[in-house]
Amino acid sequence: MERGVKVCFGGGGAIHMGVPQNRPSHGHTVVISVCHCVPHCFVAFLHINMVLNIVNFGIYHYHMVMNWENALRLRHIRCFLEVARVESVSLAATHLNITQPAVSKTLKELETLLNTRLFDRVGRELRLNEQGRIFQSHAAASLTELSRAHDRLGQAAQSAVQLTIGVLPTAATELVPLAAIEFHRAMPHARLNVRTGPNWLLYNQMRDGQLDLVVGRMPEAGILTGLTFEQLYTEDVVLITRPDHPLLTSTNQGAELARFPMILPPKGAVIRGTVERYLTSIGLRDTQGVFETVALPFGRKVVQSTDMIWFISRGVVQEEIKQGSVAAINLGSALLAGPVGIFLSQNAIPNAARSVLVDHLRTIAQRLQT
Repeated sequence: MERGVKVCFGGGGAIHMGVPQNRPSHGHTVVISVCHCVPHCFVAFLHINMVLNIVNFGIYHYHMVMNWENALRLRHIRCFLEVARVESVSLAATHLNITQPAVSKTLKELETLLNTRLFDRVGRELRLNEQGRIFQSHAAASLTELSRAHDRLGQAAQSAVQLTIGVLPTAATELVPLAAIEFHRAMPHARLNVRTGPNWLLYNQMRDGQLDLVVGRMPEAGILTGLTFEQLYTEDVVLITRPDHPLLTSTNQGAELARFPMILPPKGAVIRGTVERYLTSIGLRDTQGVFETVALPFGRKVVQSTDMIWFISRGVVQEEIKQGSVAAINLGSALLAGPVGIFLSQNAIPNAARSVLVDHLRTIAQRLQT
């Protein structure tokens, strides 16, 4: 059957007006006879336009009902459930942050798709009718299941994220723990594996791709081959004693260091060369330590129990200094200062989780320096 609207005039002529292409049709044809009288043509075309609208609306409505599963959108469900909950178009519009006409239009579309009324108007309120209550139970369950699916997908994606980082002693007691806490808050399902060890071991593991980054004090330039370094702050090496150590009251502390047995960083530690250069500068070259360690539990216990003095990065014992369980002597030498920051492999592949952790390391480092 020919599609559209055919207008026939008394003289046998005809005008065929097709259904607009953006409206589906099923071969409907409407024939209207119009007399020869030209003055009446305008009225005739008004009628033609009216008939076209009626026909097109009917065809469009038919297709919406028949293809409801393709036309249904999540906005229809959300809008319906909110109106059903608050029983008000205006309140639903406010809660959904859309206009009242948009809410009304969406409800109208939904009722057209389902080919049934869902609400009865009671005064200014909209109350669910029997069909509305049936649809509400299934719509709410569907939206809940979609939300659960979204959450599970997000958890699965984040649980697959794992970072493995290396931490040198100077960053292990405050900087990295605080940044790790913030990282967990930002990515609660991501796993963070923290390793400690000698600097050479951690750097080699990072070059081999076993570590995503290393946090610590900058070593000698030769060790940085294949790595990049971002400085976060500058930290000094301090001399740690027990709180009532006689060196604390000395007027010439540097000159009296040789009187007391020392705990030095072990060979291979980042700060070993730093301490040796300082001792050489004050005439104590080739000084040997009674013990060698950068381990906090061991060094803290020894200095608290003896007259030994311990060269260690301030960051390692920062909390003990604050608590007063040990005392720190600032020797005031630029030789003992050095940068602390983040090491990355030059071949590191961009990683969103690592970027989040790095951002928190920067933030915490800035906070610790204020």
